[in-house]
Amino acid sequence: MTKQLLNVDELQVSFHTRDGLNQAVRGVSFHMGAGETVGIVGESGSGKSVTAKAIMGLIAPPGKITHGSVTFQGENLLGLSQKDWRKLRGNRIAMVFQDPMTSLNPVKTIGFQMSEVIRRHRGLGKKEAMLEAVEMLRKVGISEPERRVKQYPHEFSGGMRQRVMIAMALSCNPELLIADEPTTALDVTIQAQILDLLKKLKDESDTAVLLITHDLGVVAQVCSRVVVMYGGMVMEEGTVEDIFYRTGHPYTQGLLRSLPKRVGANRERLVPIEGSPPDLINPPAGCPFRDRCPYAFGKCAELPPVAELGEGHRSLCWLVQDKDTLAEALAEGGADL
Repeated sequence: MTKQLLNVDELQVSFHTRDGLNQAVRGVSFHMGAGETVGIVGESGSGKSVTAKAIMGLIAPPGKITHGSVTFQGENLLGLSQKDWRKLRGNRIAMVFQDPMTSLNPVKTIGFQMSEVIRRHRGLGKKEAMLEAVEMLRKVGISEPERRVKQYPHEFSGGMRQRVMIAMALSCNPELLIADEPTTALDVTIQAQILDLLKKLKDESDTAVLLITHDLGVVAQVCSRVVVMYGGMVMEEGTVEDIFYRTGHPYTQGLLRSLPKRVGANRERLVPIEGSPPDLINPPAGCPFRDRCPYAFGKCAELPPVAELGEGHRSLCWLVQDKDTLAEALAEGGADL
């Protein structure tokens, strides 16, 4: 049995805005085992990145964690002091953001920035840290690393900068790597290279990876389990096989239908999810997906309990609760179930 590494339980995060309180994350729960790769998927605004930042202790005013816990190896991270966070962040838990140019200092060399992280967390001297930085760049596939450590971020392409961020994140051998949309700004070829790199480095280091993405195709390539988020809540969670072949929530079905498909010379038209994501300043009562769901019926005005569909497979939907609920939905004459 895999040892549990991370447990997020009933996490709630809100942001004060001019228009009111934005309830960005509303009771999110999931867990990760050591060495496991888990994907969090969903549309923009579903709460994926806010959840990742909460795990990293990066929620700052006007944002606030209002409820729940984030436990890492048995320790509740939400109770840590800033001093303890500085020891943990970048060392045992590391993060790669989608735009490396916002994370790299444009006036410092790549070698300086990488070696600074290594010196702070691993206690190496200046020369040893620089040698380690060179080795990490070589490991992520950057040619001539001895020369590259002397260069600045603007001298690297987008894909190379992302490799630098991955090298920096892994330089202290973290137990958990959070990758927030790491391939979004890259072209398709470079995306594939970065994903292959993440898989290779994860296998070599046994680091657990939490991958935040809106792309189910990426999830299918890299992850073993998937958490599907919408409206700040977890709609479904399960293995990749559960999500793709034993789908238990209409929102997950919608995401799968919206994937581009091509079989031989035939191309299928994309099927978008009609409507827009909910307003989280005034979130709807009940299931957050009900206004866009083709199967919605009266009971969807209430939030359903989590239904267990199998080992590790759960769904937040009335349609999978029991036969009586399904009969009620059919009696209301909604979409064909």
